[in-house]
Amino acid sequence: MITSVIPEQTLPPELESDWKALRSRWQKSPLNEWVNVLPEQFSIGLSETRYGDLRRWRRALASLPAITADEVQLNAWRVGFSGTVSDDTRTTLQTALMGLHPWRKGPFDLCGVHVDTEWRSDWKWNRLADAIAPLAGRRVLDVGCGNGYHCWRMLGAGAAEVIGVDPTPLFVLQFKALQHYLQKPGIHVLPMTLEAMQEHLPVFDTVFSMGVLYHRRDPMEHLMGLKHKLAPEGQLVLETLVIEGDDDALLEPNGRYACMGNVWKLPSPGLAVRWLNQAGFDEIRIIDVGATSLDEQRRTAWMTFHSLEEFLDPNDLSLTIEGFPAPRRAILTAHRP
Repeated sequence: MITSVIPEQTLPPELESDWKALRSRWQKSPLNEWVNVLPEQFSIGLSETRYGDLRRWRRALASLPAITADEVQLNAWRVGFSGTVSDDTRTTLQTALMGLHPWRKGPFDLCGVHVDTEWRSDWKWNRLADAIAPLAGRRVLDVGCGNGYHCWRMLGAGAAEVIGVDPTPLFVLQFKALQHYLQKPGIHVLPMTLEAMQEHLPVFDTVFSMGVLYHRRDPMEHLMGLKHKLAPEGQLVLETLVIEGDDDALLEPNGRYACMGNVWKLPSPGLAVRWLNQAGFDEIRIIDVGATSLDEQRRTAWMTFHSLEEFLDPNDLSLTIEGFPAPRRAILTAHRP
C-alpha cells in the first residue's frame, strides 16, 4: 500500500481539480486516508513514461474548442450536451474527439457530434436501471468503469457522488473530455484498479463491477475486494460473462476468450450466485441473462479495430473463434449484510 504524499504540483494536470475537490470533500471522512495517497496513484496512473501514447492523447484533449453547454443530458441514451456552434467549431470538436480513438463505451452526443461507440452501453444500463436499489443520494463506486459512460448515468439517476476507477489512461482522458463541457461536481474517473484502493474502505452505498470478474484469476478475491468497499446494507451490482449450465458449470479458457486476453473463469449464473454466497453476500438475485448481439458490440467509425463479429466463428456464430460458447452476460445484485 502506498503511504507517501506527493506535493500538489506533481499532480497530472488533468486531475488537479479532482484532487482538490476530493480533498475538500473527504478530509473529515473515512476516505481521508485514501485521499492522502491519491497524488502518487494519479502520477503512476497517468505517467508518460509508462504510457507512450499519453502525450498524443493529451494534445487531443488540449485541442477541444471552447463551447458553452446550453443543456446537459445525463438521462438520455446519448450522454452529452447541446449548444449552438458553427460548422467549423463542430469539425474541430470532432477532430479532437477522434484523437482519443478508440471509443469503447457510450454513446455520446456532444453538441451534434455523435460518438457512436463500440458498445451500446445504454442497453446494459436499461437492463439494470429499474432492478437495482435507487441511487438517489448514494455514494457509488464503479470498478473498471472505462470512460465513465455508466458513471454519468449513475449521476443522472441521482447519486450524490460517483467514483469510477479504471487503469487505462485513454479512458480517463475520454472522461475528462466530457467533463470539460459538462462540468458536473461529484463525479470522478481515477486512473487505478480496485486493488490500488485501500483494502477496507466500507463507505460506498452501491458498488458496480461490470465486465471485470472474468479478468481476475481469483474471482473470490475480487468479490471480497468489492464487499470491503460496501457500507453495511450496501448493494453490489455485478455484471459478468457467463456460460449456460448447472450450478457447477465453469469455463476456464486459460487466458484467451473471444480474442480477449486475460480471461480466466466464466461461471454459470448459478455458480456466480454460489460465489457471492461464499463471499458473504445475501439477497442475491439474477436480474438479467442474455447473449451479446452483433448490434450491441460492433465496429464503428469511432472504434475501427476488430470487434465481436471478428471474434466469433464465421461458420457458426454460436461459438467464439477459439471454439468456446459465444458471449453471454449476466447481471446479478447482492447486499452486504
